Amino acid sequence: MNQQALSSFIWSVADLLRGDYKQSEYGKVILPFTVLRRLDCVLESTKVAVLAEYTKQQKAGLNPEPFLLRKAGQSFYNTSPLDMKKLMGDQDHIGENLYSYIQAFSPAVRDIFERFDFYTQVDRLTKAGLLYQIAEKFSNIDLHPEAVSNSQMGLVFEELIRKFAEISNETAGEHFTPREVIRLMVNLLFIEDDEVLSKSGVVRTIYDPTAGTGGMLSIAGEYLEEHNPQARLSMFGQELNDESYAICKADMLIKGQEVANIVAGNTLSDDGHPHRKFDYMLSNPPFGVEWKKVEKEIRKEYESQGYSGRFGPGLPRVSDGSLLFLLHLISKMRPAVDGGSRFGIVLNGSPLFTGGAGSGESEIRRYVLENDLVEAIIGLPTDMFYNTGISTYVWILSNRKPEHRKGLLQLIDASAFWQKMRKSLGSKRKEMSDEHIAEVTRLFGSFVEAEQDGKPISRIFKNEDFGYHTITVERPLRDEAGKIMLCEKGKLKGKPQPDSSLRDTENVPLAEDVASYFKREVLPHAPDAWIDHEKTKVGYEIPFNRHFYVFAPPRPLAEIDSDLKQCTDRILTMIAGLSA
Repeated sequence: MNQQALSSFIWSVADLLRGDYKQSEYGKVILPFTVLRRLDCVLESTKVAVLAEYTKQQKAGLNPEPFLLRKAGQSFYNTSPLDMKKLMGDQDHIGENLYSYIQAFSPAVRDIFERFDFYTQVDRLTKAGLLYQIAEKFSNIDLHPEAVSNSQMGLVFEELIRKFAEISNETAGEHFTPREVIRLMVNLLFIEDDEVLSKSGVVRTIYDPTAGTGGMLSIAGEYLEEHNPQARLSMFGQELNDESYAICKADMLIKGQEVANIVAGNTLSDDGHPHRKFDYMLSNPPFGVEWKKVEKEIRKEYESQGYSGRFGPGLPRVSDGSLLFLLHLISKMRPAVDGGSRFGIVLNGSPLFTGGAGSGESEIRRYVLENDLVEAIIGLPTDMFYNTGISTYVWILSNRKPEHRKGLLQLIDASAFWQKMRKSLGSKRKEMSDEHIAEVTRLFGSFVEAEQDGKPISRIFKNEDFGYHTITVERPLRDEAGKIMLCEKGKLKGKPQPDSSLRDTENVPLAEDVASYFKREVLPHAPDAWIDHEKTKVGYEIPFNRHFYVFAPPRPLAEIDSDLKQCTDRILTMIAGLSA
């Protein structure tokens, strides 16, 4: 189904709902009906065989489920003689029959419709006299896998969610990530794993703690299928939003994945996969969203479990929980001795530099860099996401770095790797082409410093290059006569009393000797100063943009003056024309 056909179909259904439903409520009807029709089409070819098998096993007094799954060739089934076409044959009993049809699905599918709160909508449509017309619309649309591939179906769901989010002023970007960003992340995830891309019978696990509609998991599966059809990727995820969870679960069902691996709930406060470790992970957590609602549970885990829990390195400020997801993913890494893990996470700029030495953010950066977990950080173009135009960054982390990457961190500036979209989608005005994705993948894979048009686009640093000591510089308190005042008690008794109004801090690169720095940079300007070593802290920040800044000398003054004169002359000419 192409996007034009989809759009016209959606609005033909919306026309029926108009008046009885607000625009912001259209999705409550259209999303579950789309899922229902898709499942209906998927089971169509095996319907007769499944019903015959159901009757046979019932007579034998056996649990029919394993037999029905085998006959259906899917990880779900339906035991009702009805389907959506047959439902149209009894207009007077459409409500009861539809309910009966949904109840005949296997338990995982019934849960999907409960998450959609579908029965409430069926009752509402019945009272409005619309249920038959809506069901008829969907029964006439072909969503069979031969007509609409799994990949296309994923795009259909994303398009639907985006449309309804725009109508209701919700943030569509909370539900899914642009496909080209996912493709880039998946490329980077698998690039160094020759075994999974070449050997037959390889089984790997992949996890997304912010699964949305399952786009990241799906594209990772498609990538592996394309490169190694003999490999299998078991998918795991968790999602907070019920509608997104329902779509993700339906998508996984159709793909033959174990749907029990997709869990509903808040990943940070209620980990749906405790004690599990994964080979690969992907995540696009919400940008700059506060975690106050779950603060109690997170602080409890932090204080009671420390490094045995997920948040041992530290907690970021409550206004932005992005780095909590980073720590959560680290806790899910398979130990290096068991093969290790690699994961990609999309973050905004804040986690790179927010928070001084000793802050939660700095301590988290310190942990990942001192433990040599970060392989690369890629700066993406602005205006890439549906709900924000801000700068975003893909972090690639691994506890099984290849030898040539150990102790090093690669920064790639891909901010210029974009093309303008024909039509903007929300805040998304730019997209990365296949060539752009291939170029970033090549830069990452080759692990070399590189320039483009005289500007650096790939740089490699030692992990400690991002660390620093924050030293506290004190100067003595003096009386009115200018005499240094001494402390009269405590451990500083007899020593100069510090003047808090003159207190200052300096950041000294980790690689530099603090005493040498102090002697060179401070004492020439303040000979009476000293360092309070008890207050020295270690901090880490990653000033991404600074490392790609290229100084552009200003134009000659004469040139600027000439331009200004031309501009002034034009204005004077225009004024003269107006007054003539």
